[in-house]
Amino acid sequence: MPAKAPKTHTATTVVVDDVSRAPWLRRPGTVALLAAALGGGLGLLASFVLSLEALHLAQHPGGALNCDVNAVLSCSTVAQHWSATVFGFPNSFVGMMAMPVMITVVVALLAGARLPRWFVRSAWGGAVLGMIFALWMFYMSFVVIRVLCPWCLTLDVGMLLIFFGMTRYCIEAGVIGGERTKRFARHGYDVLCGVSVLVLAVALIIVKFGAELL
Repeated sequence: MPAKAPKTHTATTVVVDDVSRAPWLRRPGTVALLAAALGGGLGLLASFVLSLEALHLAQHPGGALNCDVNAVLSCSTVAQHWSATVFGFPNSFVGMMAMPVMITVVVALLAGARLPRWFVRSAWGGAVLGMIFALWMFYMSFVVIRVLCPWCLTLDVGMLLIFFGMTRYCIEAGVIGGERTKRFARHGYDVLCGVSVLVLAVALIIVKFGAELL
């Protein structure tokens, strides 16, 4: 009687792609939206702290704040300038209202919600206005007041992430721009612009204030 051939077991290798578990990571504009969400979180945190500080100053005019580091880094000095209350109340209150809205829109887009084109374009328009306002506030602080507010700078960084994140998403989703704009973003020139703005701001601060920051 012929001997039975021994049974062989073939090992099966299963390769699991982490991205396949989260298909939303492969959708166009996801990284841009994550950057915008991070910016929204930073902006909301900074707006919250600045709002508390504004209330403290209202109760104790001329008082010092927790973020008063030295003569150059002083939230209270900036907060008592007229530019800190452009609308008749602390600018941070606007951030407390606008940041949750922007975060909600970004999270909805990350979740795959199909929002109307006009709505997404309006959200991008809000990001543009926010970026312009942040640049103006930085100019006022840097050139006019000549004092920097740490939490205001945090808010500026958050606004920068929101603006470039929303812009990149809208370009990739075809909400704004055309083929040239898409090629511009595809080559990463938009990211280069964002990094350049941040590096330029840091360089200007170091050149102007230098050792006074310490």
